[in-house]
Amino acid sequence: MEKIEESSPFRITATVRALSSALRGKPEHLPDVNDRGDGDRITGEPEKLWFKESSAKNLRNRDFLSPTTMLNTLYAEGKVPPAVMSRVLSLRGCGVLPVAGGEVMGEGLRLRVDRAAAFRAVLADGAADYLKPSGERQGCVVLNCPALHPKPSVPTPDTLTLGQLRTVLLADHMGALLRRQGLLTLVRFTVSYCPVLPEDSDIIAFLRTLGVDWPTAPGSLTNEEREEKIQEALENSPYRERETERGRRKTEEGENEGALRVNLKRVFQEEGLLGYDPSLGTCTGERPAGSRLVWYLCSFPCMRRVSMTTACHVTSCQDEFRQQQIAMLWRASGATHTQRHLVCGPVKTPGSHLTAAQYLQLRRGQMKEASEMKYGDQVEGQTWDDIIRVMTSATVRFELLSTVHTSPVTLDVQREGGVSTKGPRGGVFVMYNCARLHTLFDSYERGVEKGLYPEIPEGSQLDFSALKEEGEWLLLFNYLIPFSELLDQSGQALDCEGGGARVNIKTEQVCKFLVSLSKDFSSYYNRVHVLGEPLPHLFNQMFCRLYLLRALRELYHSALDTLNLPPIRQL
Repeated sequence: MEKIEESSPFRITATVRALSSALRGKPEHLPDVNDRGDGDRITGEPEKLWFKESSAKNLRNRDFLSPTTMLNTLYAEGKVPPAVMSRVLSLRGCGVLPVAGGEVMGEGLRLRVDRAAAFRAVLADGAADYLKPSGERQGCVVLNCPALHPKPSVPTPDTLTLGQLRTVLLADHMGALLRRQGLLTLVRFTVSYCPVLPEDSDIIAFLRTLGVDWPTAPGSLTNEEREEKIQEALENSPYRERETERGRRKTEEGENEGALRVNLKRVFQEEGLLGYDPSLGTCTGERPAGSRLVWYLCSFPCMRRVSMTTACHVTSCQDEFRQQQIAMLWRASGATHTQRHLVCGPVKTPGSHLTAAQYLQLRRGQMKEASEMKYGDQVEGQTWDDIIRVMTSATVRFELLSTVHTSPVTLDVQREGGVSTKGPRGGVFVMYNCARLHTLFDSYERGVEKGLYPEIPEGSQLDFSALKEEGEWLLLFNYLIPFSELLDQSGQALDCEGGGARVNIKTEQVCKFLVSLSKDFSSYYNRVHVLGEPLPHLFNQMFCRLYLLRALRELYHSALDTLNLPPIRQL
């Protein structure tokens, strides 16, 4: 068997695949997946042979489980041959977690990871490989947000709806996730946003309050020359309807003489594009559709230089049909770039109707009131203004992004509802627990200055078998190790071919990940006294815990960075 490569980060997916291969045996010794001659069936989905455990209850006695129902598909009466068991228990390989032991029980074959070895491998060097995507991508992604396009004027915070705000924040989050994947490649990888907005506009100031750094350009943009080129491309498009194709419609609809019409249905039919609405029919290539189309091509010169370009239109369900029309107009003008549509469900506010500006003002007021109730007269000055701004942004982002993007979001915007600074309630709870980690290390540094504790030694000098508390393994196994693969998912889904016009990306997962992490970390932190008595025989365990929590602090920073939320050092 292949030995563990110390420099190769552990991956849950790699471990499950290796375990599945070991349990199934070598392919040449197995019957065909459709062969049922002996009454036994070999599943064609080996990744489902094993399940990673996540609950604290199950992690007490197992880390991976191959259920009895799966074993029965491989072996008669589910009895695993000794040779196969030996192969599973001695499994080694690139990215594969080391196995400490296992046995067949009533629920199936359960395995335990060598936890001390896993802690040492992940934490000793600072866990840097677990805080970034594992995959590599190249090319160019353009995130187009139709909510910000002029119609005909640039939207303002008072005209932006909550549904449209959700699409903007989702595009911003997607861009941050994708940019992290591009940092690993040596070839050029870019993430761009569309449209470019006037730098002095009210909407830009509003978005910056929420931590959104949208691209700007000075003054008002004029695209007359480029618009003429788009118009010319549509006039010469093979999908333009000629006079003979229009039939009776010209007379019946009173269509203007010489009007330019493009048959959008022919575009997606003849080019084999799936998932587009069959009722798209024909559409004029003139304003306003033409002018909005021009914004795509004018904003990003990289789209004309880079062959591997994907345009992802992040739009609301109400605007999806219109966006499909524009996408097909763009295609008809000669653009061959892949286009995907990320469609968001509506945002509902029972009993009231708020614009984006009113919603942000409400949440900011509630956050300030909650802070004043907790901290009293301390809540004043620029520092607290910055804290309230970031916490308000966190509240808004978690409220709008924690739900599956295709599903509706229902907000409680009653003014008496308030925003709590306690309890597991989204963004505030996450930011509070991140701040607790900063406070812990500040306390440790003060202890070092006073001579109570020595400096943290190199990881190679520590015995990580001291990490025996069940909450410690849960934090490593459920959060630190899987995080890298979580970051990979957005790019993988965007690149997936054959899925049709819509793309379904698990955009809610980072928010849910952070909330779940905060619950488990809070439970551990409330139960375990990390900075113990300054006694030499207790230092090894304390340092191991500090290594774990330092990696956890960096994990918070990395995850919050995908939401463009800076960490708060103290609350």
